[in-house]
Amino acid sequence: MSGTKPDILWAPHQVDRFVVCDSELSLYHVESTVNSELKAGSLRLSEDSAATLLSINSDTPYMKCVAWYLNYDPECLLAVGQANGRVVLTSLGQDHNSKFKDLIGKEFVPKHARQCNTLAWNPLDSNWLAAGLDKHRADFSVLIWDICSKYTPDIVPMEKVRLSAGETETTLLVTKPLYELGQNDACLSLCWLPRDQKLLLAGMHRNLAIFDLRNTSQKMFVNTKAVQGVTVDPYFHDRVASFYEGQVAIWDLRKFEKPVLTLTEQPKPLTKVAWCPTRTGLLATLTRDSNIIRLYDMQHTPTPIGDETEPTIIERSVQPCDNYIASFAWHPTSQNRMIVVTPNRTMSDFTVFERISLAWSPITSLMWACGRHLYECAEEENDNSLEKDIATKMRLRALSRYGLDTEQVWRNHILAGNEDPQLKSLWYTLHFMKQYTEDMDQKSPGNKGSLVYAGIKSIVKSSLGTVESSRHNWSSLDKQSDIQNLNEERILALQLCGWIKKGTDVDVGPFLNSLVQEGEWERAAAVALFNLDIRRAIQILNEGASSEKGDLNLNVVAMALSGYTDEKNSLWREMCSTLRLQLNNPYLCVMFAFLTSETGSYDGVLYENKVAVRDRVAFACKFLSDSQLNRYIEKLTNEMKEAGNLEGILLTGLTKDGVDLMESYVDRTGDVQTASYCMLQGSPLDVLKDERVQYWIENYRNLLDAWRFWHKRAEFDIHRSKLDPSSKPLAQVFVSCNFCGKSISYSCSTVPHQGRGFSQYGVSGSPTKSKVTSCPGCRKPLPRCALCLINMGTPVSSCPGGSKSDEKVDLSKDKKLAQFNNWFTWCHNCRHGGHAGHMLSWFRDHAECPVSACTCKCMQLDTTGNLVPAETVQP
Repeated sequence: MSGTKPDILWAPHQVDRFVVCDSELSLYHVESTVNSELKAGSLRLSEDSAATLLSINSDTPYMKCVAWYLNYDPECLLAVGQANGRVVLTSLGQDHNSKFKDLIGKEFVPKHARQCNTLAWNPLDSNWLAAGLDKHRADFSVLIWDICSKYTPDIVPMEKVRLSAGETETTLLVTKPLYELGQNDACLSLCWLPRDQKLLLAGMHRNLAIFDLRNTSQKMFVNTKAVQGVTVDPYFHDRVASFYEGQVAIWDLRKFEKPVLTLTEQPKPLTKVAWCPTRTGLLATLTRDSNIIRLYDMQHTPTPIGDETEPTIIERSVQPCDNYIASFAWHPTSQNRMIVVTPNRTMSDFTVFERISLAWSPITSLMWACGRHLYECAEEENDNSLEKDIATKMRLRALSRYGLDTEQVWRNHILAGNEDPQLKSLWYTLHFMKQYTEDMDQKSPGNKGSLVYAGIKSIVKSSLGTVESSRHNWSSLDKQSDIQNLNEERILALQLCGWIKKGTDVDVGPFLNSLVQEGEWERAAAVALFNLDIRRAIQILNEGASSEKGDLNLNVVAMALSGYTDEKNSLWREMCSTLRLQLNNPYLCVMFAFLTSETGSYDGVLYENKVAVRDRVAFACKFLSDSQLNRYIEKLTNEMKEAGNLEGILLTGLTKDGVDLMESYVDRTGDVQTASYCMLQGSPLDVLKDERVQYWIENYRNLLDAWRFWHKRAEFDIHRSKLDPSSKPLAQVFVSCNFCGKSISYSCSTVPHQGRGFSQYGVSGSPTKSKVTSCPGCRKPLPRCALCLINMGTPVSSCPGGSKSDEKVDLSKDKKLAQFNNWFTWCHNCRHGGHAGHMLSWFRDHAECPVSACTCKCMQLDTTGNLVPAETVQP
């Protein structure tokens, strides 16, 4: 390497030593400086490491290449290739007591002097050393030397050789190589193939050649210009890299005709390529006069049938230092670590940081890979302190068949876990809407059924100017209050709020009883008070105070209510107005706000946000005039839409306003599941065709597929087609005749009954019980099953639990042409197939096609063929 840029080599077995080679050999020791100061004379390599010079060897002039002995003993033996073709074994003054010290200074001399370009130690037989020389017309260019060779007649007897300063010793010059290869050619690079001791890959002048030392007269070669820097992937011994100018070629020795991959050509000539010894498929390249090392990460994508595919290449660049890089060397054991050296012998210790690959599992498990480490961040199932992610909630709800109960619609909130009051309000609202729509359609079809799903906002607007107020007496009190006369629309609004049942009766008694049973004492008392029954309110509070889980303070509240007086300047009114805000329960607050409010002014009740929307709306329907009610409903609707509060569906209904509200809800929570089921419940077609609604539905379907909830997704599609007939998909796949091209099932269903029976087409009995063994269109026979050799269309009699009689019963019952075991099944690759039941049974135990001489691995072609629906593996 005299007069050229320096090279650098890591010691194969001493992970803390490396050699820099140019005009002399310099051995360095690397040590960590994390918790210590830099020693005098040490060279800083990085923030965490420094190098100390151990020894220098300047006894081998005219160096062109260097190779470090691969065995443990002797540990510092190096082979040096010189400009005259000689190969000298030298050491850096280490391990003088080794039994191999007689090797130091041994020279291997070719017949004709010319430059030695490359050296390579055999990884299996550590005594074999391959040398690649320039061309000579009468000599070989690849010489294999045995460093422990004995005396031979061709060996020159004695010659003085200088080993170190002031010391001389006699040794032998070995001139007889073990093998001679590549006559009348030049060898520019070479490497041993790890899979066999006697296979050598050499980059000759115009070709890459594989020499087998067991038969040196023959070689396997391929013509190419990319003959420099040949190197074998340590993790994939059939993959080899070489280069020419700025082009890198990747070869597969199993298909040696041409490169399997050619990397992007660089504008400057390459000087070195090297595989990372600690990382699979990572190749580093260096170009002339550059401070950048390019990395190529080769990742193979496995195919189901095991064939190799072209690797995916991820290219990136790293800059270990600011100066030009002369050479680099990967560390043999430290992951992704390398040392680089500049032309002026400045060195830098550098670690290539791995790309971090993230993968977000559909079941909310986050995983990322960094180098050899795989990390997982999963949600703790037993940690109740944190709220579950919405994806986890939707997944659990899907397992409980959330949203699919179309009879008792209100039960869907229980299937959701009965934890979210907004969901409870939503499903009760949809239940009441469905109930009263059916009731109205029965009484007068086409009358106001659609108005129910339009929400209270539309119902109130339809009744403007039709309501007058009147004064009503309080129950058990000598007092009157202004209350609106309830017309049909306001009664419907109260029904949707749940205060009264369907019919003409406006009694809230049943609603109060249900609240008492659920333990909602404060709410029940407030509703009773809003209906002017203060005695019933006091009674409910007393019951609540005496219950097991009741609050004793309710007795105090009941006592305060019993002292109610209508005098505006009374002490009772003054104290209640002051102290009501200190009550924790919002319903107790609004009770005193109602009692202390002026007639027609109920802001303390209407704008108490902690009170349920349905109770505030019902209160407004009883006490506000038409204009006041319309303004209040409009304002409250806008608030619900902005907040994405599902209680607002009571106001907006399943209209465009409802879609706007649901959009805000989805933006806030990501709950496309509830949005999909809600919009399908009773929305008109123009709402269902809204892009946002379709987007939620498709996203939910994709979620179910990602969770492998294929049965749940099928149930959802069936549910959707029932509520939205326009969404029912058309037939996408049908079995057609190979001769006439007509659909077999379609032709069968359209065959006229007059004049000829189904028996003439190979069909016996009625269409619903038919066994189609020939095409109804052209009468040609259907293909035979590859296993039973019976024409397709014949029932499978050998399947467990099935007989011909059973098959007929099932077909009659389900009104299907064929059960699944009888379905036509075939491979899209080899076109062989048969009955579905037979094929499934065959591929449980076999990988290849059942047809003789067909080697197609049919089942493996389907990447989802072996997947199990996730619903079936739930604990």
